[in-house]
Amino acid sequence: MQFKYPELLWALLLLLIPIFIHLFQLRRFQKTPFTNVKFLKRVVSESRRSNTLKKWLLLLTRLGLLTALILAFTQPFFAEKSALKKKEIVFYLDDSFSMQAKKDGTTLLEEVVQSLIKAVPEDAIFTLFTNEQVFRQVSIEAIQNQLLTLPYSLEQLTLEEIGLKGTSIFSDDPTAEKNLILLSDFQTSMAPVNNDSVPGVRIHLVQMAPDQINNISIDSAYVSNNTLDNKELVTELTATDGIESVPVSLYNNDTLIAKTAANFDEDKKARVVFTLPGNELVNGKLEITDPSLTYDNSLYFNINKSEKINVLSIGNTSHDFAKRIFTDDEFRFNSFPLQNLNYSNLAAQNLIILNELPRIPTALITNLKSYTENGGHLVVIPSIESDVDSYNVLLSDYFSSALTQKVTTEKNVTDIAFSHPLYQNVFEKKVANFQYPKVTNHYGLRTNAPKLLSFQDGLPFLRGIGNYYIFTAAISKENSNFSSSPLIVPTFYNMAVNSLRLPPVYTTIGQKSSLDINTTLPKDHILKVVKDSYEFIPIQQSLANKVSISFNGELKEDGIYNIKKDDTVLSNLSFNYPRVESNLTYMRIDQIQAATQAASVTALFDTMEKDNRVTELWKWFVILALLLLLAEILIQKFVR
Repeated sequence: MQFKYPELLWALLLLLIPIFIHLFQLRRFQKTPFTNVKFLKRVVSESRRSNTLKKWLLLLTRLGLLTALILAFTQPFFAEKSALKKKEIVFYLDDSFSMQAKKDGTTLLEEVVQSLIKAVPEDAIFTLFTNEQVFRQVSIEAIQNQLLTLPYSLEQLTLEEIGLKGTSIFSDDPTAEKNLILLSDFQTSMAPVNNDSVPGVRIHLVQMAPDQINNISIDSAYVSNNTLDNKELVTELTATDGIESVPVSLYNNDTLIAKTAANFDEDKKARVVFTLPGNELVNGKLEITDPSLTYDNSLYFNINKSEKINVLSIGNTSHDFAKRIFTDDEFRFNSFPLQNLNYSNLAAQNLIILNELPRIPTALITNLKSYTENGGHLVVIPSIESDVDSYNVLLSDYFSSALTQKVTTEKNVTDIAFSHPLYQNVFEKKVANFQYPKVTNHYGLRTNAPKLLSFQDGLPFLRGIGNYYIFTAAISKENSNFSSSPLIVPTFYNMAVNSLRLPPVYTTIGQKSSLDINTTLPKDHILKVVKDSYEFIPIQQSLANKVSISFNGELKEDGIYNIKKDDTVLSNLSFNYPRVESNLTYMRIDQIQAATQAASVTALFDTMEKDNRVTELWKWFVILALLLLLAEILIQKFVR
């Protein structure tokens, strides 16, 4: 038993007062009987014993009465140790797209919000955070309207991130009991969990489960068989068990231009192909009807005006390999010998290839440095007999590069840096054996640039990143068979494509992306990204013949956006939500270490209330005091 006011127990010393009074009244006196009253001695003795019993009974009842009153004022109670601690409560409310799944006709998010409003006491102060928002030290009444209008978030924190964020919200009070309550459907994408990240915190889990876990999603779309006459738009879909087909509609702006059915195979995958005119601009939207999750029922895409990439090759060596790679449908390729080069045309190029020049003139070096400073991309291929000094005057500005001595040993190109940005998404798997290209002569190279291709002894054949690449050997047929190797196509093609990053078919919201707009901006002018009444100024860099734009996850709403220069639309961009939550698979919360696991918010609060229940006893002691008072009255009246 515990006491709310234990300092009042000192009042028990007052019990000594009735004891002293009683002892004083029970003092024994020596009595001498006289002859004439001696016959009354027996009657007096019996009366005295009866009076003594009555006084003892009164003493006990008064002591009990006084004790009961004192204990009642100390307010005794029974409680668990946790019930006496200061309570801190932090809620995590999952507002991700998967909470759109329905239960009893309402979404999981709507249901859990309604449960919170009903179950949380009005006087309770807590902190609540979602995947993107935090409400600190609030009552349920204060944030009720905000919770009812809470939008769905494309973000999804993992269990470990939730634990770390929740721990950072709690106070530093070591005596407080810290309760972190997770309200979520607990998709498998939230794993793994690291329980070591939340020491000293009691975790409570409430899993919201939908009625059904059926869902269809449009996963991706891409253009294939792109010709002058038509394009094929390939759309891929995924479904859960029990779904055989679904109609897919294709819109250009708001106009329905095609519709077909997607039939799912045994792996629950489907692919549909739409044929589009080759020269038509399309602000497209693919759409299906699925009552489960709605965010993945549409996918926006753009087919913009085809922009050709300007590629210039300078040199007297054959340019046949470049002509095969840089075809007219994607590139505007030109080649000139050095003596016929018009330096004024350099600034208009996206990629310049120095193709085995014996010597680089000073005027060309000056123009190339200015060209790359303004965002141009440069590829340097030395000749078999190069003037190393003239090359090094140019190369010194790029990763402190310098050609060294010539090596006349034949070597094979055997190592590929698969992780290099130039080769991303090129190889499905790492190639262990292929027909190695070889070179007869090459140069040594000192540089800080990353390695792409290397010889069997580890020395570099190709280095560079971004807008600068250098080969250490000539690739003409007299010195190498690299121009006949399959490696030459992705190498030079990606160098050119990266020199003018054209807008993709669509971009996923939340991912970092960048692109180039083929335009020039006057001083103090900027490009804007616009959708309806929403305007956004992205990170951008104005270069000589293009504007580079970067997105770092600032946009939060899917749809088609316009890139505007003043009031002129230069291009269109489509942004779509990530599809990671379309697969409705859930974790088993009984496998997650937690203090409690509940099926509803109400059940959780009932459990927490039982754990924190306090049984007060002061009322019982008041009742006991009244009973003892009644007992004293009865003793006074009936005991003679």
